[in-house]
Amino acid sequence: MQQQIYWHTTIQMPDDSNLTPIPEKVDVAIIGGGYTGLSAARTLAKRGAKVVVLEAETIGWGASSRNGGMTLTGLKVGMAAILKKYGRDLARELFQCSLDSVSTVEQIVEEENIDCEFARYGHLLTANKPKHYDALKEEVEFMAREFNHKVHLVSPQDLRSEIGSDVYHGGMVDEVSGGLNPAQYVTGLARAAEKAGAVLCARARVNKLERREKRFLLKTERGSVEAESVLVATSGYTGNVTRKLQRKIIPIGSFIIATERLSNELVNELSPKNRMIFDFKHYLNYFRLWDNRMIFGGRAAFFPETVNTIKNSAEILKHEMIQVYPQLKNTKVEYVWGGTLDFAFDQMTHVGETDGIYYSLGYAGHGVAMATYLGKTVAEAMLTGNIKEHPFARFDFPSAPFGLYTGSPWFLPFAGAWHKILDWVE
Repeated sequence: MQQQIYWHTTIQMPDDSNLTPIPEKVDVAIIGGGYTGLSAARTLAKRGAKVVVLEAETIGWGASSRNGGMTLTGLKVGMAAILKKYGRDLARELFQCSLDSVSTVEQIVEEENIDCEFARYGHLLTANKPKHYDALKEEVEFMAREFNHKVHLVSPQDLRSEIGSDVYHGGMVDEVSGGLNPAQYVTGLARAAEKAGAVLCARARVNKLERREKRFLLKTERGSVEAESVLVATSGYTGNVTRKLQRKIIPIGSFIIATERLSNELVNELSPKNRMIFDFKHYLNYFRLWDNRMIFGGRAAFFPETVNTIKNSAEILKHEMIQVYPQLKNTKVEYVWGGTLDFAFDQMTHVGETDGIYYSLGYAGHGVAMATYLGKTVAEAMLTGNIKEHPFARFDFPSAPFGLYTGSPWFLPFAGAWHKILDWVE
């Protein structure tokens, strides 16, 4: 088993062998070279703005090339809870954004000819317990009634038509969701941003951000740049350069294993329709097939990726995988890796502007499509000056209760334990 990102073996990722010089002045400086930053850069550059993307590592280095490659409808928080909290009108706008996000990925892939094998595979939400299946029955009716969105149930008796496992108690399918190879996608998105005219600067960690009258000065490891506007697109890697935002975002580790290649017969048994699959648990698992490999991920450890958390997570995830698929008991796991997600305290995605700095943060595991979409739409809002009208800007972006969080997530072990307790209680 290698501690290596499997997706990186499928394409030549952008490297730092030929670093692009940092320009002296731009219209917009974007901090972060993942989906959000690259999508925003592409949109802004196409509209004639002079844009630079400042990435601390290499372009696409973070969660954008480490995730499961699922482009999903919906948000982390269930739509019933969102409707109750924010009202019907805003809830419908937010859900439409999630549908539009998948379409945005599809459109960019087609327009830019990105070879990442995007397809609308659909997703399957599996019920871990009978009561979960009862909740899914209500969800099907609720989504049709409130959002005019069709999803369908899969009964426990029929579940084998969707997944080669007997541990679940039915499920629900949404045909609109899709999947892709995330490393191939982020690399193609980077090429598209450059083709549009954006300047992409790797190894350009921003160490200081200063406001100078109506402009900003960004000091990086290898030079400074002046910008009229700044967009923070750092997700789970948000640092103390933007401390106010850092205190609103919790970095949470997510880990994935990839098996050796499986036989076509076994692949067809495990996932006959090649769905994006995730379960109902708080401490959830998510998995799919790619190139005849089982890609199996989950919150095996809440702390962000290190050599130790990756190693420990590999054993946990293999155990979880075998619980779901006993037929993989003797299958070799060839790759294991981790990435860092960004969770807000309300588990919602947030966009907006504070102190003249724009941001899009808090994807909570739904970032492949949503980050692409919000990079585009936040960029458009920056050009028109109407960021406050954006659906994801029309509710509060909370900080930790009582100011107990300063950017170091000391409480993650307790949060992980709490999610396990919730799963046990349910």
